[in-house]
Amino acid sequence: MKYKIVPVTPFQQNCTVMWCEKTLKAVVVDPGGDVHKIVNLLDSEKLILEKILLTHAHIDHAGGTAELASLKNVPIEGPHKDDQFWIEGLDQQSAMFGFPKVNSFTPNRWLNDGDQVTFGGVVLDVLHCPGHTPGHVVFYNADEKLAQVGDVIFQGSIGRTDFPRGNHQDLIRSIKEKLFALGDDVRFIPGHGPMSTLGAERQHNPFVADHRG
Repeated sequence: MKYKIVPVTPFQQNCTVMWCEKTLKAVVVDPGGDVHKIVNLLDSEKLILEKILLTHAHIDHAGGTAELASLKNVPIEGPHKDDQFWIEGLDQQSAMFGFPKVNSFTPNRWLNDGDQVTFGGVVLDVLHCPGHTPGHVVFYNADEKLAQVGDVIFQGSIGRTDFPRGNHQDLIRSIKEKLFALGDDVRFIPGHGPMSTLGAERQHNPFVADHRG
């Protein structure tokens, strides 16, 4: 599996294009906007877009979803159904944050904890990690020990929980019980900012560090 990060929107959200090297079949995780940048990467790498994956439905992660799905005629998988209200409120979100008007959509498949999504010969495990939003999911590739964690955890920080139906305790539980259980050597792509490893965050992230050892 290969991947490239395409920062999109004024929030510099890490939209991620992942693809199977054998088949060149690809997914786009969190097309928040600037769809032309995403399409340019797909074209330059000669990739066949198979589906769109969403970690959660905040505007900077989901704003370009309907446009890209329509353009490429591909299905949308994720997030968990508890984020449906965020999808239904995309209009309000775009107005609130000064984003271009976007079209709403209905995912072809809502994702649950323990599900898997596939593209080409690649399998991603789905972890439901509520807290930042109630329906937030994480995508994990065991072969590469690589996770796309959206806005659950960042290098040195964690996701905000002051949005509607955010929950700080749920977020901490998601990080400590679900993400850290994957192993210290797992690298992750956050929704914003630089990549890190779960081990580095378990040791040094002031919000979730394990100081017992």
